[in-house]
Amino acid sequence: MGKAWKFGHDIDTDVIIPARYLNRFEPEHLAAHCMEDADATFAANVKPGDMMIGGKNFGCGSSREHAPLAIKAAGVKAVIAESYARIFYRNALNIGMPILECPEAVKGIESGDEIEVDLQNSTIQNVSKGTSFQATPFPPFMQELIKAGGLVPYVKEKRKNA
Repeated sequence: MGKAWKFGHDIDTDVIIPARYLNRFEPEHLAAHCMEDADATFAANVKPGDMMIGGKNFGCGSSREHAPLAIKAAGVKAVIAESYARIFYRNALNIGMPILECPEAVKGIESGDEIEVDLQNSTIQNVSKGTSFQATPFPPFMQELIKAGGLVPYVKEKRKNA
């Protein structure tokens, strides 16, 4: 269970991690500046297990994978949005960052609500309001990829067992 941090539509990769911080690739560095142009308090106050809530077209902009890396390194358990830019969607899954599409949940969650996500069943509970939502489920192989921690560990595990 974690706290919801809600943002609007069209949150682009430059808002998630401003380009001026892309001279380094360490996750801790990216996490320290995650979302600072949208909410200067985010990086200092986000806790492990918190959830990020976005509107339509979350992650639009450049194709760099620094954006989902920054979110994951900040401790965010999952991102829930109405929709995602396709390259962000794929980059997030490739690094094992769970992202759920559920417009109903986005409408039913406010910043500060306590949220619980069951990735196995793609369900979202707003514990603060006593409501629940069904997100678009991941196919089984994508659940395995997320559970493995991303594409590289997933492929390593598959090759080890081949």
